[in-house]
Order: sequence, then C-alpha cells, then structure tokens
Amino acid sequence: MAAQMAVNSGASLWGPLKELWETVDGAVLRRQPESVHLLDLQLKKHKPHFLSLYKNPPKSAEQREKVRKASTEGIAIQGQQGSRLLPEQLLSEAFILSDLFDIGELAALELLLAGEQQQPHFPGLTRGLVAVLLYWDGKLCVANSLRTLIQSRHGKTFTLDLSGELVALTTRFTDELMNQGLTKRILTLVSEINVTREFERLQKERGLGNEKHRKEVSDLIKECRQALADSLFSWTCQSPLSKDDTLALIGHLETVTAQADGSLDSVNMALVMALLYCLDVSFVEQGTEDREDLIQALPLLTERQYVSAVHSRLMEDQPWKLPGLQAVCRLAWALSLRVLSQLPQGCALVEFTEADEALADQALLGDVFLFMREGILGCEGFAQEEFYIRRLHSLITDFLALMPMKVKQLRNRADEDARLVHMSLQMDSELPSSLRKDLDHLMILIGEFYSKDSFGLELGLEFWCPTESLQHTSLQGSYLGMALQRPPHKQVVLSKFVRQMGDLLPSTLYMSYLRMLKGLSNGPQCAHYSFSLLKTNGATHSDNIQGVSGSPVSWEHFFHSLMLYHENLRRDFPNPDAAQYRHPPLRGITQRELEGLTSFLQLLTTIITWSENARLALCEHPQWTPVVVMLGLLQCSVPPILKAEILHCLAAFGKSPEIAASLWQSLEYTQILQTVRAPGQRQAAGIEVELNEIESSCEEYPLTRAFCHLISTLVESSLPVNLGAGLRVPGFQPYLNFLRDSVFLPFPTRAYRRPAEKWEVADAVLEVFHKLLRDYEPQPSDFVQEILELQGEQVAAHKPPGHSIMFHLLNDSPMLALCLSLLEEGVRQLDTYAPFPGKKLLESAVLHCLCLLDLALQKEVVFMDLLRESQSSLLVSPLEQLLQGVSPQTRRADHIVNIARYLCHNNSSPEAAFQSAKILRRIANYPNIQTRLVGDFTHDQTVSDKLMAGFVECLDNEEAEEGTENGGDADAQKKIARIRHETQIHMLNLLITSLELKTPNLALYLLGYEVKKPVSSTNLQDPGVLGCPRSCLHAILSLLQRGTEKRSGPVLTQQAPHLAELCYQVIYQLCACPDTSGPTMRYLRTSQDFLFSHLQHLPFILQSNQIAALSQMSWLMKTAAIELRVTSLNRQRSHTQRLVSLLLDDQPHTQHTVDGESGMEEETRSVSGFLHFDTVSKVRRKLLSVLDAIDFSQDMPELLQLDFFERTQIEQVISNCEHVNEQGHTVCNVKLLHRVLVAEVNALQGMAAIGQRPLLMEEVNSILQQVVERNRVRRSLSAKRHALRSWRSLVETLLTTCPADLIPADDRQLIIRDLLLDLHDKVLSEDAAGELMPIVAGAVFTLTAHLSQSVLSEQQQGAGLEASSGFASIANSALHLILRKLLDFILCTGGGYQRLRAHLYGSLLYYLQIAQKPEEPDTLQTAGKAMWERLTAPEDGFSKLQRENLAIIESYGKALMEVVCRDACDGHEISRMLALAVLDRILSIDRQNQWLVYVCNSGYLRSLVESLRQDDVALQSLLAPQPPLLKPLYIYESKMALLTRVAKTGQGAVELLRCGLVAQLIECQVFDMVPDSDAHRGMRDPSGFIPSPLDRYRQILLPTLRLFQVILTSTTMNHQQGAAQVLQWLIVHADTIQSLLRCQELSMGALQELSLLTGIISKTALPGALEAGGEVNSAALMEFQGHINRFQRLCLSLLGRLAGSERERLLKQAEIATPGESAERREEMEVAMQQVCANIMEYCQTLLLQSSAQAQFSICLFSPSGSEPAGRDGGRADLSSTLPSMAYSRAPSLGLVLYLLKNSASDFFRFHQSHRQSLGKLQSLDQLPPEELKELCQGLVSGPGGVEKISSVQRSLLAKRRLVQLINNRAKLLALCSYVIETCLFVLWRHLEYYLLHCTPTDPKDSLMPGASLFRSRLTDDSFGGLQASGGRVLGLSRVSQQDLDLLKSDMAAGFGEALQRKLLEVEGLYSQVRSRYTFIQALVRRIRGLLRQPKS
Repeated sequence: MAAQMAVNSGASLWGPLKELWETVDGAVLRRQPESVHLLDLQLKKHKPHFLSLYKNPPKSAEQREKVRKASTEGIAIQGQQGSRLLPEQLLSEAFILSDLFDIGELAALELLLAGEQQQPHFPGLTRGLVAVLLYWDGKLCVANSLRTLIQSRHGKTFTLDLSGELVALTTRFTDELMNQGLTKRILTLVSEINVTREFERLQKERGLGNEKHRKEVSDLIKECRQALADSLFSWTCQSPLSKDDTLALIGHLETVTAQADGSLDSVNMALVMALLYCLDVSFVEQGTEDREDLIQALPLLTERQYVSAVHSRLMEDQPWKLPGLQAVCRLAWALSLRVLSQLPQGCALVEFTEADEALADQALLGDVFLFMREGILGCEGFAQEEFYIRRLHSLITDFLALMPMKVKQLRNRADEDARLVHMSLQMDSELPSSLRKDLDHLMILIGEFYSKDSFGLELGLEFWCPTESLQHTSLQGSYLGMALQRPPHKQVVLSKFVRQMGDLLPSTLYMSYLRMLKGLSNGPQCAHYSFSLLKTNGATHSDNIQGVSGSPVSWEHFFHSLMLYHENLRRDFPNPDAAQYRHPPLRGITQRELEGLTSFLQLLTTIITWSENARLALCEHPQWTPVVVMLGLLQCSVPPILKAEILHCLAAFGKSPEIAASLWQSLEYTQILQTVRAPGQRQAAGIEVELNEIESSCEEYPLTRAFCHLISTLVESSLPVNLGAGLRVPGFQPYLNFLRDSVFLPFPTRAYRRPAEKWEVADAVLEVFHKLLRDYEPQPSDFVQEILELQGEQVAAHKPPGHSIMFHLLNDSPMLALCLSLLEEGVRQLDTYAPFPGKKLLESAVLHCLCLLDLALQKEVVFMDLLRESQSSLLVSPLEQLLQGVSPQTRRADHIVNIARYLCHNNSSPEAAFQSAKILRRIANYPNIQTRLVGDFTHDQTVSDKLMAGFVECLDNEEAEEGTENGGDADAQKKIARIRHETQIHMLNLLITSLELKTPNLALYLLGYEVKKPVSSTNLQDPGVLGCPRSCLHAILSLLQRGTEKRSGPVLTQQAPHLAELCYQVIYQLCACPDTSGPTMRYLRTSQDFLFSHLQHLPFILQSNQIAALSQMSWLMKTAAIELRVTSLNRQRSHTQRLVSLLLDDQPHTQHTVDGESGMEEETRSVSGFLHFDTVSKVRRKLLSVLDAIDFSQDMPELLQLDFFERTQIEQVISNCEHVNEQGHTVCNVKLLHRVLVAEVNALQGMAAIGQRPLLMEEVNSILQQVVERNRVRRSLSAKRHALRSWRSLVETLLTTCPADLIPADDRQLIIRDLLLDLHDKVLSEDAAGELMPIVAGAVFTLTAHLSQSVLSEQQQGAGLEASSGFASIANSALHLILRKLLDFILCTGGGYQRLRAHLYGSLLYYLQIAQKPEEPDTLQTAGKAMWERLTAPEDGFSKLQRENLAIIESYGKALMEVVCRDACDGHEISRMLALAVLDRILSIDRQNQWLVYVCNSGYLRSLVESLRQDDVALQSLLAPQPPLLKPLYIYESKMALLTRVAKTGQGAVELLRCGLVAQLIECQVFDMVPDSDAHRGMRDPSGFIPSPLDRYRQILLPTLRLFQVILTSTTMNHQQGAAQVLQWLIVHADTIQSLLRCQELSMGALQELSLLTGIISKTALPGALEAGGEVNSAALMEFQGHINRFQRLCLSLLGRLAGSERERLLKQAEIATPGESAERREEMEVAMQQVCANIMEYCQTLLLQSSAQAQFSICLFSPSGSEPAGRDGGRADLSSTLPSMAYSRAPSLGLVLYLLKNSASDFFRFHQSHRQSLGKLQSLDQLPPEELKELCQGLVSGPGGVEKISSVQRSLLAKRRLVQLINNRAKLLALCSYVIETCLFVLWRHLEYYLLHCTPTDPKDSLMPGASLFRSRLTDDSFGGLQASGGRVLGLSRVSQQDLDLLKSDMAAGFGEALQRKLLEVEGLYSQVRSRYTFIQALVRRIRGLLRQPKS
C-alpha cells in the first residue's frame, strides 16, 4: 500500500488529464501523424475517469494520517529518491482543499504541489489559488476530451474527415461509455454544478483571488458545464439516444427555467438542441449514400416502444416550467410524425402519426414562435453554432412546407383579427381580448432568424424560387441554369408562402411582413430576389396616383408615399429663425406611419447593402429619385429615429463610389450639417442643433450615430476636394470640425439613457477618424499655405482632413488627451473582468484609438520631415514624446504603461493587444525613450509584475497560427489566432530592436536581466527558482522547446516558421551581445541543454516556407558557433565534444542519449562496435545535411511582358518604390507601387481609356504579381546567403577554435574533404545562383587552409612517410579531386567575380603548399653523397604529389593561364596579389616552363614590367609620414616576388632584360626618397601594424635589390649585358646608394640593405663592366669611373667598420633593443654581417683578379700595416663624433683582413659547435627536458605566457621547427665563414706577395727612384682615383718605407701564428673538404707561411 501512497507531483487530478486532452486534441483536431496509437493508450488508461465522470477520489483516514505525518516523517514523491519533508502550512492548506472539493487528502496535497510548481505561470496567485484553477482545469480537460471524442464519431449530421481507424477507435470507446449511462451522468452534473454555489464554497474558504482569478474560475466552471452539454448535443447530432436516455433528457428539460431576459442559457440551449436532433428525421429526405444504414439505426423508425414512450411523454398535460419550450418540443415532434407518416415505415405507427395536427395546435397555443424568438434566438450562444441554426431552419421550413393547412389557418385567423381591429378602431371601442398573433410571431421570427447569418450560409435562399419571369433579368449564370430544372417541392411551397402572404396584406401584418422580407433579403442572392419581388409587385401603369392597384409592399408604393410625405412636410417647413421651430407642427407622421416607414427603410437598406444592382437601379430611377427625397425629408421636422434610419439608408447607397460622389454634393447642398452661415442668421441649423438641443435632452443619439456612419461610409468611397466650392472654403474640414468638436470631445460629458450608447457614439466617430488617418499620406503640398479667392476676399484653403488629425495628434490637444484618457478608462474597465453594457463597443473604440496612435507614429516621420522642409510655422511634437506626458487623471506619466497594459488582455481582446504591441514596437525604435520606459515599467512593482505577465502571456500563446495574408478569415477563430501570432511577431521584433540599443533597455527588462545592476551580473534561473518570475526568455524557450524530445523536432519550426525564426534570432542576439552572453549561455547550457536538443534536429526542412527554415537554421548555427568558441576558451571539453560529435560524426547516433554519458563511454562503445564487426552503415554528417538543405539554385522571375505600359518606365517606377526592410533586404513596396500604377490608370482620359481599363488593370495586376515574385526571390536569396554564411562560420569555428585533439587529424582531413567536395558539387551545378558563390569561395578558402595545415602538421608529427599510401590520411586521389574542383570553380567564375577568385587563389596556394617540402635541417653531410646516389633516390611523396598536381594544372591548358594572368595584371588589389602569388607558385613547380613561355609570349610579362613605372607615383606617396593606404606597397612586393621567380631561370632573366625591366626601374624616382630615420621616430603606428617610413622604404628597395641579385646570378650567358644595366641603375641612384653605404646606424634593416647592395656592387661595379655596356663617350666614362671608385672606397671602409670592433657592439645593441626576440634577431644580424663581409671580400678578390693575374701588376686595396684595428671607434659616442673625412679617406690596413680572418676562424668553431648541439637535440627531441622545450618555443610564440597555453604536442612541434631554424641558420653561417676565410687568405696572400716581393720601399732620400712613382701610380691607380683629389696628404699611403714593410712582416708573422694556421687547416678538414676535393686553404696557408718566413732581402 505504501508504494501506492507516493505523491504524484504532477497532480493526478490535473497533469495526466491535461496530457489526455493534448493527445485527444492532437489526434482528432490537429490530426497529428502517429497519434492513433497514443490515443488508444491514453483512453485505456483514463477509461475510469470517463466512466465515473467527475467522481473525485474519496477521503480516507489512512491518507489523512499519512499527510499529517509528512511534516515530521516526510513523504515519498514519484520520480524523486527518498522522502521529502513538507511544511505544516502546506499540509493545513491540503486539508482545507480536501474538504472544499471533497477529494482525497493525497489528491489535495498533489494539487497544491502542482500549484506550487505552476505558480510562475500565474503571477500574483498563491499556490492554493493555482490549485483551485488546476482542479477545475483537470475537470475541463476530461469534458473537452469527451466532447471531442464524441464529435469524431461517424453519423448523420457532420464529419471531421478522419481516418477510419481513428473513427472506429473513438466510436467503440464512446459506445461503451454510453452503454454505461453517460447521458444520465451528464444531466446530473449539469444540474449539480453551479457557479454561484461553487463560488460561495470557495469564498468561505478564501479560495478566490483577484478579479482575474475569479473570472478564470467562473469561466472554467461554465466551460465544464458547456462541454458536458455539448457532448450530449454532439452525440445526438450523429447518433440517436436510447429510449431511456431520451426520456431522461425530456425530463431534464421539463425543469429548465429561462434567464432574466426570457432566453435560455447556452448549456440548456445545447440540451434543447440535443432533443431536437433526437426527434429529427429530416435527413431521410437527403439522398446520402449511407442513408439506409442511418435509417436502420434510428429508433424512431425501428422501435415502436421508443415512439410510444416519447409520444406519451410529450402529450402529457402537465405544463413544463417553460411552456414555450414544451411547445417547441411538441412542434418538433409533430413535424417528425408528419414526416414519418409519409414514409413506408410509418404505416405501423398510424396511431401516433395521426396526432400531429393536435400536437401542432397545442404548440401554437403555447406561443411556440414567440418562444423560438425570445428563448432560442435570444440566447447568445445560438448564433455561434452552425448546427443550431440549421436545425431551427429545418423546423421553420418544415412547418411551412409540411403543414400548409395550418399556415392557411393562421392566415385566415390573422385576416379575421385585422377586421376586428379595424372595426374597433372605427367604433372607438377597446380591442378584443381574444387576438392571437401567431402569424405575426412567425413572420417576425423568420425575419429575425434569417437577418443574422454569421456563417454566410444564406439559408434564406430556400424561400425564393427563381420564376420564369426572372430569367431575363441580370441574374448570374448559375441561376439561369437552376431555373430550367424544377426546383425542389419544398422551395416552391416556401416561395409561394412569401408571395401569398404579401397579397392583400392586412394592415396589422404590414410591419411583420416587412420585417420578414428584411430577414429574407439578407445575402447577395436573396437581396436580388427580394428586389425583384418588390419591383414586380408594383403597378404596371404608374400613372395611377392612388396606387390602388399596386400592392402596398412594392417599391412603387413606398417611394410614392415617401414623396407625398416630403411634399406635405415641406409645406410646413418653417423659417429656421422662427421661434416655433422647436415644436414640431401638428400635421406630422403618426406613430404607426413612423413604424411602417422605418420598417420599409430597413428593408430598403438591407436590399441595397447586399445588391449593387438594386442600389444603382433605384438610385437612377427617374420618378422615384430616392436620394433626393430622403435628403429632403431630413430637412423636414420628423422624429430623429426616422432621420437616423434615412441616414443609414443613404449610407447604404453611398457604398457605390458612383453614387457617393453625387451624394456628397447633395449633402452639402441640403446643408444637413450647416457649413455655410447665411449673413444675419442668428443661430445654427441642421444636425448640430438636433444634437445639442433635441438628442441631448432626450439622452438618446440615434441621429448622430447614423450621421457618423454615413460619413464613415462616404469617406471610404471618396473624399471630395472641392466640396462646397463657391460658397465657402472647399473641402471636408467643417464636417471634421463638427465630428471632432461637437461629437467626439463632448461625448464623455453628455448624459445617456442607455449606458452602452456612450461607447457607440465614441466608436462611430473614432471609426471616421481612423479611416481618414489611414488613407492619408503626407504630401509636400499639405504644408504650403494656399490662398483662395472667395466672394472677393482672400481666405486660407483647408488642408486634407488626415493632415488636420495628424496635427491634433502631434500636439497636446484635447483630442489627443481624450484618446489617451479613453485608453486609460478602457484598460481600467477591462481590468475589472466584469461584463458591463457596451463592453464590445468600448473595446472597438479603444481599438480605434490605438490604431490612431499607431498610424500617427507610423506617419509622423514623413510628416515632420516635410514640415521641416516646408519651413512652415506649424508647431508639432513627436507623438512618442507626447506619450510621455503626465496624465491628468492619475497625475503620473503612465500613458505608455496604459497602452502596454492591453497586452494583459490578449485573451479577451486580442486586437487591442496586437495594436498595443505594434505601438510599443514603434516607440522602441527611439533609444532615448527606452531608458525612460524601463523606469516607468519598473518603478511600481505591482505594475511591473502585471506588465511582465502580460508580455509573457502574449508570447506564451501556443494556439497562435501563422496564416496567409489573403485568407478571407471566414473562420473567426482562425482570424484571432492569426492576430495573436502577429502580436507575438511584433513582440519579438520589439525585443530584437531593443537588444541592439544601449542598456538599460526594454528587452533586458522583459527577458529577465538585471536593469539596475550591470547586465553581466544577472543570474538566470528557471521560473519560480529563487523567486525568479517567468520572463519573456522563458516563454521563448518554452515555445522553442516544444517537441524537441520527439523525433519530429521542435513543433514551432513547422507550425509557425517565422515566429520560430525570430525566437532563434533573439537567442542569438543574447548570446552574441557581450553583456548578456555570459548569463544566457550558462543558462541555456545548464538548465535547458538548448543547443544540443535543437541542433540534433537539423536540418529543418519546410516545403512551404523554405525561407523561414533557412533563417531558423542560420540563427541556430550562429549561436552554436558562439557556444563552441566559448566552451573551447573556457576548456569545457565535454560540452564542446558533444556538439562537435553531433555536428561531424558520420556514425549513426543513438538518438537522445542520457545527459550523464560522457565522451569517453561513447568512444569505447564505438571501438567495441568496430571490433564486433556490427558497424552500422554510415550516416550523412550533420553539417553536410544542413548544407544539402540549402538549395543553391534560384528560379528567377522572367521578364515582364507588357502591352500597354513602357517597360523601362515601369522598371524605373519599381526601383523608386524600393526600400530596405527591417531584415535589411531591399524589397519593393507593393502597396505603394499599386497606388502609383492605379493613379496612373485613373489619370487616363477619354473613351478609349475607359474601354481599356479592365485590360490595364489586368496588366497592373500582372506587374504587381511579378514584383511580389521578385521580392520573394530577393528574400529567398538573402536567406540562402545568410544560411550559408552561418554554416560557414560554424564550420570555421569548428575547425579553428575547437581544441585540435577533439577531432583527430585523420578524421579532420576526411571531414574537410567531404565538406570541400560537397561544396564544390553544389556550387558547380548548372543552376547555382551567382550570389552564393562569394560565400562558398570564402568557405573553400578556409577549408583548404585547414586541410593544408592539418596535412602539414600530421607530416611533421609522423615524419616517416611512405610514398605509396599517398599523402597523410587523405588519399592522393581525394587531393586531386579537390584540385580539379577548385580549378573548375576558378574557370566557371570566368569574366566577372574577380574578388571572389581572390578566395579561390588563396585556396589554390594553400593546396599547392601541401606538396611543398618542409624545411629540412642542413646536416652538412648531404654534400658527401655522390651525384649518382642523389639521382637514383626514389621519388618522395612530396615530389610525386607535386608532379601530379602540375599534370592536372596543365591539363586545363590556356584557359586557366589566361584567367590567372589577366587577374594578375589588372583588377582588385587583393585578387591581383593572390593571382601573382599563384603564378609565382606554379612557375616554381613548372619544370617544363610551359607557363613561363605563355607569360612571356602572351605579353603579360611585358605588361607587368611596364606597370612598374605607374607604381612609382603610388610608392612615392607611401613614404609620406602618414601614408594613405599600403595597398600599392603590397602589390609592388607581389610583382617583384613574381619577377624574381621568373628571373630564377636563365630564360626568364633574359626575357626580363629584353622587356626593359632595369630601364623601368632606373626611371623610378622612389629609390631616391630615403626618409630621414630620426625625423619620424615619433610617427610610429602605436599598433605596430603600419611600418615606419624607413621600414616602408626598405620594403620598396630590398625586393628590387634581390631581383637584381637573382638576375645577375641567372644570366650566365649574357652576364655582361645584365651587369651593365644594373650598374647603370646603381649610378643613376648613386647618391642614394652612397648614403646607404655610409649608413651611420647599422640596424637590422640597414644590414639587410647593405648585404644586398654589397652583393650587387661586388658583381657589377667592376672596371670592365662599362665597356660591355656599349659605346659611352669618354666624359661620361670618366664620371662613371668616379662613381665606381667611390663605391669601392665606401665598401672597404664599411668592411673596416663591420670587421672591426664595431661588430661586437652591434650584436650587443641588437640584444638590448629587443630582449624578447633577441636570439632570433641576433642570428639574423650575424648572418647579415657575415654576408656583408663575404660580399666585400668577394669584391676585393674580384677586383684583384680583374686588375691582373699576377701579383706584381695587381692593384693594392689595403695599406701595408699589419696592426689590428684596436677600439678605433669603440665607444658609441665616438661613432657620431669621428669625422667622416677621417673615417672614410684612409685605405684600411692589411691588419684588418688578418683580424677578419682570425674572427671568422673563431666564429666558425663557435657556430660549428652550436650546429652540432642543435643537431643532437633534434635527434633526441623526445628526451629533452620541458624547460628546454619551453625555451625553444619562446621565440616562436608571441605574448607573455604564450608558451603556457599551448599543448605539449604543439610545443614539441614548435621546438622542432625552432631547432631546424637554428641548424639551418648555423649551416648558412658556417658556409659564409668558410668563404670569408678563403677570400681573406687569398687577399692577404696577394697583398703580402706584392708588398714583400714586388714592392720597392721609398725612403725620403731616394724619392726620385722610379719604384716610388711606380708604386704611387699603382696604388693610386684608377681604382683609387678619388684619393688624388684629396692631395695625397693622407697618411703616407703613397710612401711605403722599408720600415713599414718590416713592421708589416713582423706584425703579420706574429698575427699569423701557428695556432691560427692549425685552426684554419682544421676548418678545411671539418668543412671545406666535405664540399670539394680541393684543399684551397691548405695551399694558401702554405704560401703565406712561406712569404712570412722568407729572409729579408
């Protein structure tokens, strides 16, 4: 037992029942798939609930005890472990609830717990009050389910078109219930449940809360009763009740009483109708296919006892509580008996069927028709139920058709009574008492019954029989067809009834007959027949004035009478100034005449309202002229009631635009509203007087209301501009003034006899304002004051009425104040939740007010713009500011709050809530108002809670339906659902708009974020947790979460796609905004598991609304991308892992795994699955299936085919009507376009135009359809673009930010492969839309980049790659496929799309990078391998792939070359750079030089070379301190890189020289513009992105120098020609180059410049270079020679600086400058300095060799001094102070060379050592301690703590890269050192040989010896020509004394000692011999040693 005593927290009296109702509703009404099975389960489970309907679980002592102990011992709760202690308070409430509803204690406790759980949904209520609601809601769910199940049965009246299986299930189930006595149970419950009684009980126990709660409870109770009664009614509609049940029902009805007004209430109505359907046999006449089965099932026909029992029960004399009801039942039974008597089955029942006459008589005596009218038609629920209407219709028509004799009797009786009345009138005696008015009642019943037709059934048509005489009138074709067949007998009888009743009509029946006709004219076809009847009734000869022969019911008679009245009354038309005007004259209209006239006017109004033909025919009738006569009567003194009817009738005439125009003029002419004052007239006349004097004193306002109605109708048809022209200022203004000042403004203060009329007046006048403002479009002309000439004086013209209304609404006017106070009163009244007279009209008036405000807000922007432009003196304020004003009633600024409060009434008045949402959304666009609003909304807590609840309630609405705009809204329910849906849309848009504004804003408040504290400190909770109210965010999430647990996915995405799209957008915005992102994502992740549950249902496929589905996915994917980024950053691995595997796995998931499972278990599971070989077939990756859902093809609308309009003009008009909508799409405003086109058509004059009008309108229509289609295409493309972008960002986030180890490398490559191939397949299909290509190209770029990275990193990790398996994890074939697709994509973008190709070139570069060999460490061993070994080595993977790539590229031939070359030469900068890079890359792998040949032959190369001149100007601008843009620089660098690549082949270099490359560069002036380094020190870009001017200059200079170097190296054959050209460049820019060589401060950049410059100079600035360059005249040659000498001198002095002690200082300086990157920086500097030394030494060597082959004739470059340079300019201070003349004009000493040699030798060993160490580290990388790894990575990772963040795998990769870098750097340095050593030795040897062997010393005494002069000339040869200029006064360079030579020899001997020689030989052993067999160093060392040991000569 204890087990069953667990408490169900969902409350067994509510939760399961709610579920039951949802299942029934889903299966029967919403027809969800797969629901039959669910329904079956639910019905089995809940059968007891239905059998013992509404029986509560009983109380028991045991339960009571258990509940009592729950506070001490606790109580078990289902689905929760352990027991829970409950507070005492809760338990005492449970006992109260248990007693209140008489339910078991546990059930009561459950209800309370559920109430506590549901409390957030009911803000402001306690759990007990919520429990009361839940109790009744549970009951209602059962009743609704029962009703719906019964409605789904198959039967005789209606069908729901459900599946056979479902119908069989429900029929079986309900039959069982019926057999168990359902009917009696229902009847008992209906009489037991009583709202007042329940309320008294609740009141006593304080079970009722605020007004809203009371209303909700009473509604629930009423709905329960109604649903039960409806269940019975639905049953009898479909199947008959058994005998006992029928008698029970009759027994119940005997006791029924009526409401106060004599009508039945809706519950009893349902039961009465149930009985009427029980007694219904009319369906027998309809020949449906299952008629026989139905007849078999009908006990009326098959069971004699049934008939006998019912008959005897109804024949009893016992009167019922309602005799009228008894009469109705008797009449129904009589008619059923009459039908039975005519059926073959009826023979057996003769004894009963004969009593039908008697029954009918009894019914008539019971005033059956009177009760039908008052009791049944008076019931408010009657008109809402179609089958009630049909049953009553059949009752009335059956009576008329089946009992014609009874009808005849009624008529005779009426004629008799009429005579009696007539006589008594003549004799002045009182009326006889025995008058029966049965026929009267019948006619009035018919009139009233058919005049309401809420379903558009037009049942009255059965009374009209198309007669022969009607055939030739303009009936629609179908009726012609009908007239030829014989109409059914019943119809003939009924139409005869209508016609005969009108013949010789007694005056007593005149009004009733007219009212009947009025009812039967209700509907377009009925009205037509009625019109014809009245026409044919008239006399044929109209000259008979008395109208005797004509029937009194005819147009002829009626209009004739009207004219006579008019004639008579006009004669008495008094002078308006006469005092007796107010007393109507004696000869007026009698009361009877008045009633007759009003009846006929109402009939006329009905007919012309429905039938346009009748309207025009009557209006244009020459004798009757109804409009004129009626307007005439309006001027006479007739009662206001009649005037009101006349105005209504005129309004009906005014529905036709043709009549409206003339009606305006007539209205003005007759001065109904006096618009022109006659001079000297004392008082006003016309309607104003009537309103102020007559109507006000009577406290009834029919005339005013009718006048408003007339104006409202006329305004809709046409607004005349020149109304009243000539007599007054023309226009509508006087009417508007009257309506505003006399009707609207005073309306609250007038007295009303009928309280509801107050709101009728307000509604009528506001409707006119609404229409006027709705149709007003502000025009510039409205703001210009026009002056008119009127009767000789100048007066101001009126503005359009809409302008005037706008002006009043944009000022603090009484009109605005009244509108706002009306809104305040409206919301106050609605808040009472109580019915009051005129409630509907108040809602309507409020709605008009809201619409006015909305329209004013909508139009004010244009209005105020035009006002500003016109410089008019009008003053207006924006409405949104006026709305912030203080309300005079409450003394608070609460107007906007009042408007927002309408949202709380979304259930009762959805339209007002909709308008309120619209207004709030418009106001929300103003950021400054948002903050004020947040304050207004939150400053009073109760208001704040109410508003929040209102907003949430609007959003929570699940019934809202997404309707199409054009639906006729026949179904009111659907219309309301659509309005609610629109409200939701507006509210979401309000949130979206607000979220973009600064905080605090409305959205944050509504979504439940902190408004008073920082937003990011919000802690979002589930509703109810920590007192957190239910906010809009909860509402949005619950909308989206519905259905996520099912296979079909979120319901909202299917049912309301646009709504879902906006919901997802709000969530995305919350996640994307930095303030709200943190709290939102935490909440979504922890409480909701939102993203995972939604992403698993991707892709959303919606055939009907592709656009919305794409947008939903876009926002969801963007949110997912943010989530992935955030979880990766925060290292929340499991979250990231789940999402990643959801999106990328191609193994099928077990759907909906429990959240507890971690990634680990999943992995083990998949592994074990793999081992057992039960691997399931692969599924498509989620990301790919989303991509599949984006359809790349787009059907474009075809061009317009126009016959009348000019296409170009139409296109122009269309583009003028375009605007950017909220979503940012450019769309055409179709309404505006429609207006423009229609105005154009209307402007056409002439007959031809009128004839063509229909065709023109058709064409206008086709244009509009085309534009709608274009808009759709634009929206569709934009949605696809958005979806693709989001998809791309999701893919990029997955690949970039998620930790690399989440997706293993091999998977990663396969995923990228799949994505790339799919993307390409889609974009390369024939019909892919061009607009999507750029995004695809971007995605392709990122994917290829990642593929390349992934492959490269995999190779780095698993260095040993076999060539066979292809490349990395991705097979070569896949790579080739990707390359082919990529090239196809490039080619398919052909001519345009250049920017797009930039992405593709980027992708191609990344792709080609895959086959590039990574940098390998130079171990210095490779040189040892024999050439043969290298040639026969197997091809490695890289070169194989490269070869295959090239083959593919070449298979594309010229087409591809053409595209790439064209892009490289011209177009957008980035594309050009990338195209140049692609060319560069392809040229580098193209061994056959096919591309090179193409580039050279097609002229593209020349074009590139020649473009360098144009770049010059742009590059010069770059050297300004603040450069404009760096683009030219990048393009220049790319070009130079490509040219350098071309120059690397001899053929290319020659081609470049031929194209005049050097000549182009010679002309560039940018090289001479060296920026001053100190001047711009302060100009540094703080971000460090824009380089300083000096750096920019180097970026320009260095590529040129490199290019020259490459050309000089490549041109072996034509070396001379190249060298001469380059030399020319050097000489042209000599000043610059010399200043660079003199460079003061040797920074890194300067050293790079120098290393390249010295390299070029060493190859070109040679004495012989000039001769090769052709004939140069001698003067020029002299000058050139001078330049060359200067270059030589500068180079040597540079050597002095670099080889000398300045070098150490430089390296130290580099370390100090950038301590972070010091190691790398130092290495680069070392290389650069070594390179400069090597270049200069090479230059010296070349000079020496060129001057002569033997030493004795060679020139001398160094002075014979062996002393090593001490700290000559060691200190930094000296550097700048040393005089340049000193520093540069001395020839450096030989000691310098020796010093350089020593340094190089020692450096060599240092480098060698370091090289060996690094190699060792590289080979044992795995064993290195982590500290060392960190140190190695430090150089490559920027930022402090950067090393800490990277993973260990990454760390070892970086360390490896750094080691390879170090090793290769050292290898380069070793090469340079060894070269420097060799050249130094050679130079030393050459000089020493000269000085010590061939030089003759000069002493002063033998100054005339020839040797000296020889030496002088030798040393100061041309090569040092410059020295002579300085007069030889330099330190004895020209005189070498013996002493010098001796000193030299001793110094040298000392310097070139044993140690050094050993070192040098060791260098050769270590390095040089490995490279070549020759022992160069050894030979030179031997020679020098020999020279130095040589004895003195």
